[in-house]
Amino acid sequence: MFERLVHALRRAGVPVSLGEHLALLGALRAGVVPPGTQGFYHLARTALVKDERHFDRFDRAFAEALGGRPADAPIEIPEAWLRWEAARRFTPEERAAIDVRGGVDALTEALRQRLAGQDGRHEGGSHWVGTRGTSPLGAAGYAPAGIRLGRGPGRAGRALKVWERREYRNLDDRVGLGTRAFQVALRRLRRWAREGAAEDLDLAETLRATARNGGWLDLRMARRRRNATRVLLLLDAGGSMDAHVRRVERLFSAARSEFERLESYYFHNCLYERVWRDNRRRHVETLPTVQLLKAHDARWRVVFVGDAQMHPIEVTHAGGSVEHDNAEPGAEWLRRAVARWPHLVWLNPVPEAAWPSTASTGLIRALLRGRMYPLTPAGLREAVARL
Repeated sequence: MFERLVHALRRAGVPVSLGEHLALLGALRAGVVPPGTQGFYHLARTALVKDERHFDRFDRAFAEALGGRPADAPIEIPEAWLRWEAARRFTPEERAAIDVRGGVDALTEALRQRLAGQDGRHEGGSHWVGTRGTSPLGAAGYAPAGIRLGRGPGRAGRALKVWERREYRNLDDRVGLGTRAFQVALRRLRRWAREGAAEDLDLAETLRATARNGGWLDLRMARRRRNATRVLLLLDAGGSMDAHVRRVERLFSAARSEFERLESYYFHNCLYERVWRDNRRRHVETLPTVQLLKAHDARWRVVFVGDAQMHPIEVTHAGGSVEHDNAEPGAEWLRRAVARWPHLVWLNPVPEAAWPSTASTGLIRALLRGRMYPLTPAGLREAVARL
């Protein structure tokens, strides 16, 4: 079983040595963790993975080798209530007739009352917690604003809150297919400069100085020539961005190969008071956005990557975040980012022709003073020219 895990990790591109394999076996023999899949998962990841970028590859290999992964938090609402077989299409007349009920507080109170009085599954209705209907409480239906429950995909992208503990995966910087066009565009952003101590042999100047000295060797040294561009990537993770992961991974991989000074952080939907480096630890390890702004001055080139598709309240209102009760609206944080970083652009993986159909896209574009570009090689070239 353990050999199968090691082979799966190597196939996934996670470097695992014989010493690490033996360390895992020794820890198991010593009883470091109690018996069970969850304890073994954390022990194996600690012993076999030395780079946090490989966590997502480890999860896939673990699932392949052992047929499972640590269980998620228990779901309090029965899954049968949220099961749906096919998407329902609503006519414009049906959508116009749907009542928009209050705000987050009103919806939360309605959810509490209906859960107290509901004892079974509902489908296609407009009142109870259910599916494929027009109730603002449930999944796979249509409501201009509501609370989405369960693990089904969102449809309209307009939920005010999402009641589930969602897990996002980190982007894989190993992706190579299709990155060439992104690399060519990003290469224009590189700015070479000589810095540090004079430690590299300047051959051309050495030859000239030696010739001037009548053949007497005169070594000339130069400071190392390095790419001086500093790039900060802020990546939208999870939710509607799941459909664009492959294209964003190509950008991420290309950026990793082109810039020595590259830092990346994740956010969800809109910039709020915290960002994080690792999606698997976003509930326990985050960085205050205030610190991010202080640590990166105006010399940094800042690139947001996200589809900008959400309910407008997530941008304009305090407490509007789909996942937490944010003290300040996302718009305030975007204004601070624009004021702090003059070299800032937003790359959007959604085709540009579809941007007018989403109000939040227009809001964010206006906050960024028009600096939103499509995530295509041509759009990237325009963004790089702006940076």
